[in-house]
Amino acid sequence: MISYIKGTLADVLSDRIIVECRGIGYEILVPGSLFSHMPLIGDELQIHTYLYVREDALMLYGFFSREDLEIFKLLIGVSGIGPKGALALLGVMTPQDLRLAVAIEDAKMIATAPGIGLKTAKKLIIELKDKLKEPETESFAETAEARDGDGDLKVSQKEAIEALTALGYGRSEAAAAVRKAASAGTAADVESLLHLALADLL
Repeated sequence: MISYIKGTLADVLSDRIIVECRGIGYEILVPGSLFSHMPLIGDELQIHTYLYVREDALMLYGFFSREDLEIFKLLIGVSGIGPKGALALLGVMTPQDLRLAVAIEDAKMIATAPGIGLKTAKKLIIELKDKLKEPETESFAETAEARDGDGDLKVSQKEAIEALTALGYGRSEAAAAVRKAASAGTAADVESLLHLALADLL
């Protein structure tokens, strides 16, 4: 297993990069979100990798953070999601956004990734519900349930995200703002979450 590769960025292609290490050029498939953080060609970089073995091919998938790599491995363990689908998900959603979507069971948000349908998104939520927990979200959920009753937090977060997307904000952007508002621990109802989220977005 190749845990990571440290070398020189030799080339950047549409969906992959070439990293040269000791005279060998490694072709590494990466999520689209990495390209905006890519160093200049000729610069040194370190990238965490996963070697995917097929009967007809060996493919390396790469990520700047170990967290992204670990989530990638969880995603490809979900029935119906292969490396291509997992890469597409991590190309449009941060690990934090994915955790929030799973926590509040927002299949529509997950299904915004290319190649991921609503049915697959729902299956992902079921299979990863206990593996993608976010401590901050869980802590706030417990507080909100004690104060407002079981399930109120999930409903209010979903509604706040839907309201922001209706206003024209991207789903990932809206989810991140609502997550930040919820983590403050002072807002549980939809109106309060929207007020704090909008203040952060404006």
